[in-house]
Amino acid sequence: MKPLRPRQAEIIATGSELLTPFRMDTNSLWLTDRLNALGIEVAVKMVVGDDESLLERLIREALARSEVIILTGGLGPTEDDVTRKALSRALSRPLVLDEQVLKRLRERFQSRGLVMPKINERQALVLEGAIVLENRHGTAPGMFLEHAGRVLICLPGPPLEMQAMFESEVVPLLEPFAGDLKIRRRTLRVAGLSESAVDQAIAPIYTQYANPRTTILATTSGIEIHLTASGGTEEEIEALLDELSDRIEQALGARVFTTRGESLEEVIGRLCTTKRYTLAVAESVTGGLIAKRLTDVPGSSHYFRGGVTAYSDAAKVALLGIPADLLATQGAVSAEVAEAMARAVKQHFGATMGLAVTGIAGPEGGTPEKPVGVVFVGLADDVHVESHRHWFPGDRTRIRELAAQAALALLYERLL
Repeated sequence: MKPLRPRQAEIIATGSELLTPFRMDTNSLWLTDRLNALGIEVAVKMVVGDDESLLERLIREALARSEVIILTGGLGPTEDDVTRKALSRALSRPLVLDEQVLKRLRERFQSRGLVMPKINERQALVLEGAIVLENRHGTAPGMFLEHAGRVLICLPGPPLEMQAMFESEVVPLLEPFAGDLKIRRRTLRVAGLSESAVDQAIAPIYTQYANPRTTILATTSGIEIHLTASGGTEEEIEALLDELSDRIEQALGARVFTTRGESLEEVIGRLCTTKRYTLAVAESVTGGLIAKRLTDVPGSSHYFRGGVTAYSDAAKVALLGIPADLLATQGAVSAEVAEAMARAVKQHFGATMGLAVTGIAGPEGGTPEKPVGVVFVGLADDVHVESHRHWFPGDRTRIRELAAQAALALLYERLL
C-alpha cells in the first residue's frame, strides 16, 4: 500500500523588486509555516519579475506538479501588475468585471474623501468561476479557484494584506482540501561542532527514517538540525519526532543545547541563573556583539556584570591593563592576549567567568601566520584559564558573527 503523503504546494512570488538586492520575499516564509500547519507541504518556491509570458509559463509548469499553487503580488492597478492576465492565459479562463468588487473599491476611496482613479477598475477583474477574497486592508482582492483538480490562490503582495486575507478568507476554503495529514517541525540546535562533524555523527541514525525527514543547516548562530514529520494526529507526529530527536541527542550529547527553538544566549542565561554565576566579556574583533547577544535576553541583568570593547591596543592597555610588552611580543591576536583579556575582565567586574575574543575580521590586516578570519577565544573562571584558536572564512560580518558564536559555545560548554 502506498504511504499517504501531505498535499504538495508551491508558491510563486511576483514582482521585479523581489529580484533586487533591496527586497526579500518574506511572504513565502510565513505562508510555508501556515500551510504546514494545515498539512500542506511546500515543495517549490519561485520569484519572478513582472513578466507576463514568463509568469504564464511558470503557472502551467506548477499545474503539472503541484496540487496547491499560491501566487503573491501583481494584483495592483498598474501595467506591471500582470498576475491576473497571466493566470487567465494559463488557465484559458476569461477575466470578468465583478460589480460587487467594483462597488467596494469605489466605496473604499469615497470613505477617504477620494475619487477612485479609472485605472483601479482593473482590480475588479476576476477569473471566471473564482471565489473573490475580500481585502480588508487594501484595494486588491484575492481569488480562490479549483481547476483540473488543482487549487489556485491569488493573494496581494503587501504582508499585512496577504496575511489577513489568508487567515480570514483562505484557511476556511483550504482546510477541507488539505486532507487528514498534518506536518510539524522540530529544530535541534548544536553548539561547538561543524556541519560535517554533526552529519558524521548522526547520518547513520537519521538515514534510517523516511518520516521524519532530516535537514542539517549551518548558520552563524550554530548548526541546526531540522526534523519534519507528518502524520494523522498530533500524538502520532510527536511520537515520531520524539523517537528520532532522542536518538540524535544521545549521539551528540550536551552539544545539543535546545530542542525548543531557544538561542544559545537564552540557554546560557538559564544556566547562569541556575548556577548563580555571573559573566563579563572583553571584546575586540566582535565590537560588542557578544554583549549585545547576552543582554538581548530578558533578565540578563541578574548575571551579566558588564563588558569592555577594547578594540585598539591602547584600549586593551588602558581599560583592561593588558601589559604593553605582551601585546608587543605576542601580538593582539594571540592566545596569550585572549587569556589575559579574559582574566582582566573577570577581575574588573568581579564576575564568576570572564570571556574574551580577539581576531582579524578583515578585509585587511592578515598575515601568512595569522590570516584574515583568525580568532582567539579566551575564558577564565576561578579554576582555570583556557583559549582556543579558530579560523573562519567569509566577509567581515560573517567572521564577527562566527567569532561571537564560538565564544558563546565555549562559555556554554564550560557552564555545563
